[in-house]
Formats: sequence, C-alpha cells, structure tokens
Amino acid sequence: MAKLFLLFAILPIAEIAILINVGELIGGWYTVAIVILTAFVGARLVRQQGLTTLTQAQQKMQTGIMPGQEMAEGLLLAIAGVLLVTPGFITDILGLLLTLPMTRPIIASNLLKRLIIKTVEPSFHQGFQSPPHSKQNSEDIIEGEFERKESSSSKPRLNDDLNKPD
Repeated sequence: MAKLFLLFAILPIAEIAILINVGELIGGWYTVAIVILTAFVGARLVRQQGLTTLTQAQQKMQTGIMPGQEMAEGLLLAIAGVLLVTPGFITDILGLLLTLPMTRPIIASNLLKRLIIKTVEPSFHQGFQSPPHSKQNSEDIIEGEFERKESSSSKPRLNDDLNKPD
C-alpha cells in the first residue's frame, strides 16, 4: 500500500516541483521542449530495443529455449515506454534506465530472481515418454491414411450415443 501511495501521490508532486524549478532556471518553453523531446527519443529507443528483444526471443523459441529473460525485458520496455511518455524528469530517468541495453538485462535478471516461474509440462497418456513434437520422436512419425467403415452388427456400440445428432 505504501508503494502505491508513493507512486500515485508523492511522485507526481515531486515531478511538478522539479518541472517548476527547471522551468525557473531555463525557462518554461525550454522545459516543455525537453519533456517533449524525451518523449519522442524515448519512444524511438523503446521501439528499437523492443524489436531487438523480440528477435532474440524468437531465436530462443526456435531452438526450444524458454525466452524468460527476453520476456522480462519486454515487460520492462513496456513500462519504460509509459514512463518516457509521462511528463517529468524522474519518470524519464527511470524509463531511460529500463530502456538502455546496459541496465535493462541487469534489472530483468533481478526481476526474474524475485518471480516464481512455473513451467507447465503437458501430461501424456501411458506409452508416451516425451511430447510428440520433440526432436527425439521426429523420426518415429508415420504418416498414413485411414478410412472409417460402418459396422454391420446390430448391437449398439458405446460411442453411438455421441455420434447421434441432437
């Protein structure tokens, strides 16, 4: 609760105070120009870094590796985008830290250490040792065709009730 209070009450007040002080030092229009410039530069940087991170994640997924680090970095880039577009110098500094390729991986790995990540493995019926799409079983795939033939027996079958139209 205290973190939310800091985020929604104290941070905007601090941002306004800094904007007023900077405006008094360099002028109001220059301050507005800096805020707009950081939003544009930040948006471009987030886009470029986001594409790089997406490419890295796709490469890992193609090799069968879970892209956890890249997913965390993508989340940080989304947060950075919001922070960089939000007017203010504190949010710009935080957004820049989340965007830079030198600091983002460090923050993402610390974030991953704090999160509990559970991977869900599919459950298979008896007889299957590994998923059918694994590289190990790719040689055991047999392609073929089948034909469904109606039985001539008059006995009702177990699945007959399922095949009847409602």
